[in-house]
Amino acid sequence: MAIWQDLVSGAGFSNGYESVKRFVNRLKGRQTPEAQPVIVTAPGEEAQVDYGTGPMVRDPQSGKYRRTRLFVMTLGYSRKAVRLLVFRSNSRTWAELHEKAFRRLGGAVRVVVLDNLREGVLVPDIYDPTLNPLYRDVLAHYGAVAMPCRIKDPDRKGKVESGIGHTQRTPLKGLRFESLEEAQTYLDRWEAHWADTRIHGTTKRQVAAMFAEEKPSLLALPLEPFRYYQYGQRTVHLDGCVEVEAAYYGAPPGWIGRLVNVQWNDLYVRLLDPRTGELLREHIRQKRGGYRIQKDDYPKRTPLGTMQLLARAERAGVHIGAFCQAIHRQQGELGVRRMLGVLALAKKFGLAAVEEACTTALELGVHEYRFVRRYLERRPQAPLTLQQVNPLIRELVHYRDLIQQRMQEQERQRSLFETGSEVPGASQEVQP
Repeated sequence: MAIWQDLVSGAGFSNGYESVKRFVNRLKGRQTPEAQPVIVTAPGEEAQVDYGTGPMVRDPQSGKYRRTRLFVMTLGYSRKAVRLLVFRSNSRTWAELHEKAFRRLGGAVRVVVLDNLREGVLVPDIYDPTLNPLYRDVLAHYGAVAMPCRIKDPDRKGKVESGIGHTQRTPLKGLRFESLEEAQTYLDRWEAHWADTRIHGTTKRQVAAMFAEEKPSLLALPLEPFRYYQYGQRTVHLDGCVEVEAAYYGAPPGWIGRLVNVQWNDLYVRLLDPRTGELLREHIRQKRGGYRIQKDDYPKRTPLGTMQLLARAERAGVHIGAFCQAIHRQQGELGVRRMLGVLALAKKFGLAAVEEACTTALELGVHEYRFVRRYLERRPQAPLTLQQVNPLIRELVHYRDLIQQRMQEQERQRSLFETGSEVPGASQEVQP
């Protein structure tokens, strides 16, 4: 049209628009089109998936008509397709649509070809794409893997592109529906009566007949459906926990300040290693403000609970456990520190001595920590035994002879001093 207008305005062209149109079409026909490869797949090997534009359906929330999204999964061998309608799409909806399609087909394929929409692919890369974790796990649950196309290369999934176009042009063109269920019922009826019974233009065979050949090659469905979860990353806080929806879950020791991958649903919370995907911890969901920490993950400085103290006392000794039970019954929370004191006495005096003291206290009916402590402090100690033979110890007669010799020398010097006699070897004093 622009070319025809320029010719009329600038060159005085007198012929009509159709003349220019026929001329341009002859020029386009001279171009040699690029040959497109034929992709042949084995039965049950591959399916192609994509979104398309669906019909107008009344939204129950707003009461207005809104455009739906048409999800199509087409099997590569038989061209059997599953068509599903949704209002909104997210990562979970995208995964659920695959699961519904597999169950409608009665089996799963081994490879799913898709484009790089965000619900399925987080980081596009023809060699090593980063898949949405939820989508990847749903496919793995059914034994399938995802194969994203090259960016801006829709020809790799031309079978599903053709299926979307066929659906938009044939059953849904110009129609409106009052509910999503009504639109899906209409689409399913058209699928059974027309789409499955048609002779496909490429295979020249009936779609339903080819699907009957392909269905035995599909992978068997798992007994249980996939357990859907939410996912994200969390930093381990100084208390060794991560926060998920206002509740706290313990991580293994050594992860404080590091990022972990978290998966959660209505029942469980799972902590995963972000590098290897290894399961670190699995916890039962807690209500808001609650904590869930495994016993081995508590910091060493964490005080023991009352039941833990009583259990430790039972392991220390029968009477120690009974004594601590009596303290707890009579004193309640005030007795927790006194039970800690009893266990500390076992480190200082030994378990046997504390067991004896607790036995005495129970016999006397005195359930006080102070009594046990004073009993141990005033308890008579066992007499010390001297070692009789040792290379460093001389014979006792040597010490006796030495003492007698020294005593005789002192006595002789005293007697000489009293009589005024000179001491042998001493010098005489000069008188003035």
